[in-house]
Amino acid sequence: MFKRIDHVELIPSDIEKTIKFYTEILGFTLSERKSVAGVGTLKEYVYLDLGDTRLELMAYAEAGPKPKKVIHVGYGAISIEVDDMDLAVAHLKEKGVALSAEPLDLGHCIRAEIKDPDGLPIELMQW
Repeated sequence: MFKRIDHVELIPSDIEKTIKFYTEILGFTLSERKSVAGVGTLKEYVYLDLGDTRLELMAYAEAGPKPKKVIHVGYGAISIEVDDMDLAVAHLKEKGVALSAEPLDLGHCIRAEIKDPDGLPIELMQW
């Protein structure tokens, strides 16, 4: 009946900056971009793909800032699998992306964390 998560929706404060981050730094490809009229304050949507993972960016005219509380009800992070944590971290540092959590070997995996342009957490996982 239920097959998989189809996509994850993000509401960025600056859609151009967010597209650039996910495509130029994390390697997503822009697969669709459409302007929208007559649907409340929604201005446009963008689909970004990485393998079989899809992000949907929704640009609203009146999007508010993310809550300041560190822990809140809702989704905690997007997790992206990497082949080699050392190479991924070196690539991110070369692109000027700081780690918000250094690589940690948990025995069965290695995890690290970065943040997107709006401060949304992205977990990096090497299995």
